[in-house]
Amino acid sequence: MENENKGNVQHQFGKSAASYVNSPIHKEGRDLKKLVEIADTVGTEELLDIATGGGHTANAFASLVKQVTALDLTKEMLEAAEQFITGNGHQNVKFVSGDAESLPFPNQSFDLVTCRIAAHHFPHVQAFISEVARVLRTNGQFLLDDNVVPESDVLDQFYNQLEKMRDYSHFRAWKKSEWIRMLETSGLVIQEWHRFEKTFQFAPWCDRMNLSPTDKDALTQFLLNSSHEMKQKFEVVIENDIIQSFKGEAFVLKATKPSN
Repeated sequence: MENENKGNVQHQFGKSAASYVNSPIHKEGRDLKKLVEIADTVGTEELLDIATGGGHTANAFASLVKQVTALDLTKEMLEAAEQFITGNGHQNVKFVSGDAESLPFPNQSFDLVTCRIAAHHFPHVQAFISEVARVLRTNGQFLLDDNVVPESDVLDQFYNQLEKMRDYSHFRAWKKSEWIRMLETSGLVIQEWHRFEKTFQFAPWCDRMNLSPTDKDALTQFLLNSSHEMKQKFEVVIENDIIQSFKGEAFVLKATKPSN
């Protein structure tokens, strides 16, 4: 199952690489600014950006640290990220193909590890967290940014079903409480976290995954036929039976690796 999901990730993002580099929600999100803001950097750090995608996080940190390693499972994504980042003049970024759940680096290799809008694709998120803790140096920082779901199981299931219909490589968006528990039980210490609302413009959100008209219609009907509770919670905007937008949420979190 996990290998199938990782193959799905490579297939989906291989064909969508350029659209993710240019996606406003990935390129210009307030969450990215917050991620940079809460990082404690002096310019000598070595940073690993896991599942770099379009390279926006690696690009944002390149001028703030000594060295960035941008890692992704998908070759086409790495190529798109490299073109984007080097095009911005950064020469201190390495691009490495690799799996978030089995990182190709020795223990205690990095001062900072970042992962933005990607962990919902990982089939074994606990293995990912363990790998983060392993490659972090003592007192190192882990900066996580991902879509999350409400604490209600019904709302959780609805949102994850919606995401899975749109993108078959989606595995699971987790609850905030689940993230906190997983990180703390892995020995990391949570320092702060911030919640963000995210407005998804429906048509571009579908088009980024190159959905067929049939699949886009299925998603439209799923939202149109959803309960009042779902429409209200996710603030679904409908005009003449056409979905305009809906809202989700993300959180940005900073955790550190203690010395003991």
